[in-house]
Amino acid sequence: MENLKFSVFTKPWKNLSVWELATFISDLGFDGIEFPLREGYQLGPENAANLPQLAKQFEDHGLKIYSVASSTDEKVFAGCAQAGIPIIRIMPEITLKDGYMASVERARAHIESLLPLCEKYGVKIGIQQHYGNNIVDSMGLLHLIEDMDPEYVGAIWDSAHDALAGQQPEFGLDIVWSHLCMVNFKNAYYKRLNGPEALHAEWQRYFTTGRQGLASWARAAEYLNKNYYRGVVCLTAEYTDEPEVNRLIKKDIEYAKSLFA
Repeated sequence: MENLKFSVFTKPWKNLSVWELATFISDLGFDGIEFPLREGYQLGPENAANLPQLAKQFEDHGLKIYSVASSTDEKVFAGCAQAGIPIIRIMPEITLKDGYMASVERARAHIESLLPLCEKYGVKIGIQQHYGNNIVDSMGLLHLIEDMDPEYVGAIWDSAHDALAGQQPEFGLDIVWSHLCMVNFKNAYYKRLNGPEALHAEWQRYFTTGRQGLASWARAAEYLNKNYYRGVVCLTAEYTDEPEVNRLIKKDIEYAKSLFA
């Protein structure tokens, strides 16, 4: 387990000061964070040049910024390089207007246009799947990036979104293994919102704790251990029951660590 690092996406705690956030995350037992470098958070993309100072504030609490979720402007690349942040996470959009294949080609062209920045700054683009108007599963991720250099473009495998798409964790991880740069642990299931007497069934994706959804964290951890994964496992702290995030993320980091012990 000493070769694994546990990270958490700090999106739920946008109203905390950096000191409060770093103290809270450190006390939970994480090694570092994924930071939402977005408008309205502790630091926005327009101030990406201040990422080294932000990284230092977290380092003072024993934490590293392993990735940012942000735009792909050059100033974000430059700020990440200066701060020693190795990954910028993005999720390409798939639109009904363009259709799936045309959207993928557009996304591929955009990623390829970023390769000079990846090379210049030594920062990788991490592509994550997501339900809805995005690439939803591991096979879609591979289709998008399989011909790209994994030194510059990586796959961020998400346990919940692959499970919502019907994929088994062992297969999903195997599919993207050649480009795997980070693993997201979250969990979810489909919850019906109306009864069988309704004219049309309505379903909601319900995000829950690591033990309770469609995704098997245990099977994913077993595969990662068996294949000597050495990298970051990021808990995304996404729960439909948002007010309970502090209690639930504490349970989830304890569970995740137990799977790799």
